[in-house]
Amino acid sequence: MHPSAETLAERAREQYGVEIDVHEFPEGTKTAADAAAAVGCEQAQIASSIVMTVDGDVVVVVTSGANRVSEAKLAAHFGVPEDAVSMADAGRVKDQIGWSIGGVPPFCHDTQVPVLFDETLTEFGTIWAAAGTPEAVFPIAPSRVRELSAATVLDIAE
Repeated sequence: MHPSAETLAERAREQYGVEIDVHEFPEGTKTAADAAAAVGCEQAQIASSIVMTVDGDVVVVVTSGANRVSEAKLAAHFGVPEDAVSMADAGRVKDQIGWSIGGVPPFCHDTQVPVLFDETLTEFGTIWAAAGTPEAVFPIAPSRVRELSAATVLDIAE
């Protein structure tokens, strides 16, 4: 197992008492389409953790791989102008969240940040989330992600 995926599995066990079943795919799971093809599920079942900045603060948005994050809805949720919302750069993601873009899990972040959860993910019994690398994912119930990440469920899709 890749060291980053192993680190996620250890953190999940130590911090939350949960065992995650990491699946690694050498062909990669960097995009939601890649992940869905590798796993054999709908693209909508891929839980993409997108790191955004909102008025200078980092926020993780766990969205369905079939959706795009609406910056307007994110801005409205936090009561800031839309131009105060943007994608976080790779360095900030790694520094604050502790994971690289393409492998950000929905929980086990280095710092406590707000997590928003795309309401469309609640339609599935199982979703697949990044496991610390662009080649690894794990299956989990949407309710469990919400619980472990203390996420706010929101209509966040464009």
